Amino acid sequence: MDERELGDLTGETVDLLQTLIRNACVNDGTPESGEEVRNADVLQTLIEGAGVEVERFEPTPGRVSIVGRIQGSDPGAKSLCLMGHTDVVPVNADGWDRDPFGGELIDGEVWGRGAVDMLNLTSSMAVAFRRLARDAAAGRFKPKGDLIYFGVADEEAGSVHGARWMADHQRDAMYADYVLTENGGIHSGPADAPHVGINVAEKGVAWRRLTVRGTPGHGSRPFRGDNALVKAAGVVQRLADYRAKPKFTELWRERVMTLNLPPDWERSLLDEAAIDEFLDEMPGPAVASYLHACTHTTFSPNLVDGGVMKTNTVPDTVVVEVDIRTLPGEDEADVAAHLRSALGDLADHVEVEPLMNDAASISRTDTPLWDSLQRAVNIPFPTARLTPQLVVGFTDSRIYRELGAVSYGAGLFSPTLDASEFGSRFHGNNERIDVESLALTTRLWDHVARDLLER
Repeated sequence: MDERELGDLTGETVDLLQTLIRNACVNDGTPESGEEVRNADVLQTLIEGAGVEVERFEPTPGRVSIVGRIQGSDPGAKSLCLMGHTDVVPVNADGWDRDPFGGELIDGEVWGRGAVDMLNLTSSMAVAFRRLARDAAAGRFKPKGDLIYFGVADEEAGSVHGARWMADHQRDAMYADYVLTENGGIHSGPADAPHVGINVAEKGVAWRRLTVRGTPGHGSRPFRGDNALVKAAGVVQRLADYRAKPKFTELWRERVMTLNLPPDWERSLLDEAAIDEFLDEMPGPAVASYLHACTHTTFSPNLVDGGVMKTNTVPDTVVVEVDIRTLPGEDEADVAAHLRSALGDLADHVEVEPLMNDAASISRTDTPLWDSLQRAVNIPFPTARLTPQLVVGFTDSRIYRELGAVSYGAGLFSPTLDASEFGSRFHGNNERIDVESLALTTRLWDHVARDLLER
């Protein structure tokens, strides 16, 4: 790929990303939200323009996922899927300096909700896939295994209307032996020998709905009352204060060694007896929060609903929804034990309902896909080394891993992109991505697909 062609592809990625942002496929967790059909239509038109037939799947009105496939020459060869979700999370525009759905290109950066999570990758994958499809038709790309493009709905709310539904009902359409999705590619360590993180594992998801009950009454007579909101406030505070014991994995130890930290920091981060105090005092709350999440099961009470509530009425029921993320090796019994420990004597006053139960997952790195990624990254960065890392959130990788696939969160971003700043843009204000990163990532998908599938 020469510089002129790379420039053309980068321009196409920028244009596509802007369009996907402007379509505002906002997923608030309700079945009627998302409307990913808008982005699915755009992606389908782009892929069909390269002569590839596209399948559409719509388990819920408006929640459309698409699959495009370049057939390989050998039915027994391993397949590769480029998977990007098309939905984005809600936004509070008051915290933004620009229109969150404007898709503006300003000073070499594309602004808007989804610019880093993950419409940047979804668009660059689509552009690379279209190029590969055209080259396949012209005989310039001769894959042995299939190459699949999967533009999937509903990743942001648990995948019920997207990858989870596809795995349960249309497995053959979406399955691949190897999968690339969000969100690796950030540089760390020394500039002359950087580490490029690839997400090979992610924490488990154990969302819970906690129901706290009381006795209704008149708000003018609260003394010795049984106010569900007051009890719920205690529940929330105990969850916020709870500290699970740290647990180190081999991925954590390897990750710490790549961060190029002062020796005393390294020692503290690798000492289970010292890490909590160190993180409490560490400057930079964003970094401390990430490091804590990598080493602890976490509890975040994020939603409270009291049903019909009135200023002068003592509530009888309050619901608290908690985002719990588990470390590898933990199961539902461990979650229950954590909750009982956190709540103490309040545990007997709380009804617990599971909302989501997905265990932590991991993919091995001794694979041809890992090797192809390493070679592709070394084209623009000859001294870079891939580093496996843990994702503290969830992605659709977990669903592919359940099916037996190897799935990595990949990408390739500009070495000048600050990891802490980049991380703060996920679900945050002023989300944006630089054009250089879009160029690097578009080229990455192209090189990896050729290297893996033509061997």
